[in-house]
Amino acid sequence: MLFIKKLPQLLRWILSVLLVFLLVMTFYRLFFFWNFNIAKLPFSGKAFLLGLRFDLRYAGGLALAMLLLSAFPFLNPFRNHGAKKFWNIFLPFIFLTALFFYAVDFYHYDYLHQRLNATVLNYLADAGISFTMVWQTYPLLKVLLILIVAGVGASLFFGGLLNKYLAEDNFYQRKNVFAYILSFLFFAYCIVGNVIYKPGLYPLRWSDAFTFNNDFKSQLSLNPFQSFLSTLKFRQVAPDVNVVRENYALMSQYLGITNGDSNSLNFNRVVIPNDTFREKPNIVLVICESFSAYKSSMYGNPLNTTPYFNEMCSKGVFYDRCFTPAYGTARGVWAAVTGIPDVANPSTASRNPNAVNQHTIINDFGYKNFYFIGGSATWANLRGLLTNNINGLNLYEQGSYASADVDVWGISDKNLFLEANKVLKEQQNPFFAVIQTADNHRPYTIPSEDKADFKLVNFPKDSLRKYGFESNDEMNAFRYTDFCFQQFMEAAKKESYFTNTIFVFVGDHGIRGSAGDMFPKVWTEQGLSCEHVPLLFYSPKYLQPKRAEEVCSQVDILPSVASLAGIKYTNTTFGRNLFDSLAEKKAALLAAGYPAFIMDHDNNTIGLVTNEYYFLKSLKDKKQELYSVKNNAPIPQLPVTDSIKNYLSKLTTAYYETANYLLYNNKAVKTSK
Repeated sequence: MLFIKKLPQLLRWILSVLLVFLLVMTFYRLFFFWNFNIAKLPFSGKAFLLGLRFDLRYAGGLALAMLLLSAFPFLNPFRNHGAKKFWNIFLPFIFLTALFFYAVDFYHYDYLHQRLNATVLNYLADAGISFTMVWQTYPLLKVLLILIVAGVGASLFFGGLLNKYLAEDNFYQRKNVFAYILSFLFFAYCIVGNVIYKPGLYPLRWSDAFTFNNDFKSQLSLNPFQSFLSTLKFRQVAPDVNVVRENYALMSQYLGITNGDSNSLNFNRVVIPNDTFREKPNIVLVICESFSAYKSSMYGNPLNTTPYFNEMCSKGVFYDRCFTPAYGTARGVWAAVTGIPDVANPSTASRNPNAVNQHTIINDFGYKNFYFIGGSATWANLRGLLTNNINGLNLYEQGSYASADVDVWGISDKNLFLEANKVLKEQQNPFFAVIQTADNHRPYTIPSEDKADFKLVNFPKDSLRKYGFESNDEMNAFRYTDFCFQQFMEAAKKESYFTNTIFVFVGDHGIRGSAGDMFPKVWTEQGLSCEHVPLLFYSPKYLQPKRAEEVCSQVDILPSVASLAGIKYTNTTFGRNLFDSLAEKKAALLAAGYPAFIMDHDNNTIGLVTNEYYFLKSLKDKKQELYSVKNNAPIPQLPVTDSIKNYLSKLTTAYYETANYLLYNNKAVKTSK
């Protein structure tokens, strides 16, 4: 205590401010742990210690700024009494800004199970819809009131703290230059976070949080400033054509390109399937909001949330290991329509004017095209992607329907399906229709008009969390999706178009969360639950029931339905025909079959899922891992597994670089019918 009193008043004041910020940050981390520790993990001292180091970076930065600003006599409150006004505004403002960041971080994690990062800026592109969704989901007025009260309290507190030190005697009268030098070095060390005099050691980085091999501990240790600023700096660079050419031979083999040309980078494959059907079938593609595999009945979830869809899967061709290339609705729609994983970062490809011109196999059908969405197609600039690239598109969106809106996402999914059915039943020629649902999404609205037929159920909180849900509202919204499927299919079965239609259902993405014992740990710990979705092809007239366990992807949908429909098409991107009778022989020619590509934009990783493994590579530090998707056993280091890991590493890089290239080089092509 005597040592502290010997410090100059200025340093005592700065250290007190630093301590206040650290205490607030630590309290938030404890609150975060208490509120989001769904798996009931024990207290992790290592995660909290790393979190303290992250917090010190920003508290230390503030302390250093205070020290440097106070070097100017007119801003030093202990030399110039008028400087009090500046500090009594500056410190409360910084404190209130920090509280705002933490409030956004809390609800960001509550929504996406990821700490605040630069992808949140994507929502500014659709600020009106985003704000309405947040307004309908979260207690904004209460949060605003708390921030106002906190701002007033911070002003009184920091003003009183400064007055306290101004009133104290300067116990140690000499200038004590040594104390200032030590303080400067200490604050600088706090900012760096590591001792970096040794080769190979670097300043504390965001990626350091992902050394626990446990997603929650990693998220717990992060600081929202750290994660936001780090991801803000991580920008998608323009495609390197030379790198694409270096990987062209590998991608040509994977894609089955017979007329390869690494100079022109030709990825086109003209496919002429067997014309199985005399009558061209209609196609209805349903892109299902947040349709997580582990939350559904098809995978044995005891809450039995999707009994109707489960029954449909037993009567159709159900792919139980389908993965989306990325998380997010806009990225899911992009992959399904273009066949390209959306590797743009941090913004989505649909928002990029340079990527708006895309070839899509939908045009090769030559059908009448429809797209039905309950809300506005302006979200993520989907309208630009759809109307610019799908020939003669009939776009139905908010304002196109007789049904009334129920929330920010427009009309209910049930009414969306029924309104689509009204349009489709009037068609006299083959059609390709996409229906994009939205109700399985916050604010989890169940329309009052459906509450008589759709019965809400409730489960204890421990049961909900054990089987992948955070609340009964979320679980019932998931069940409501199944209810809407049933309403649609039962209505469609009464219409003449039903018999001659192939229905395809796929999730736009999954939701990161604990899959418990329903799947191997890699689903939870490495986030596969975020991309694992059901994929169903349903047509009693054309398809025999089958449950396929092979890995596939969203990008495979259009080539598959085109082949089923007997359509000649030009594939310019990644997808393959899942119904290819020679698929097994072709897959045997590849070292790991046909894996599904995944990019985690939040964690900056890319990877491939095979029937046996999940290969994961960090774009930040190039760290590589291989996990089993069959069980929880660690992968043994053997020549054969090392060979597989090496091959998947090369293919992952080739896939990623090629996808980045194709985002800007998949222009519409003319095809002959």
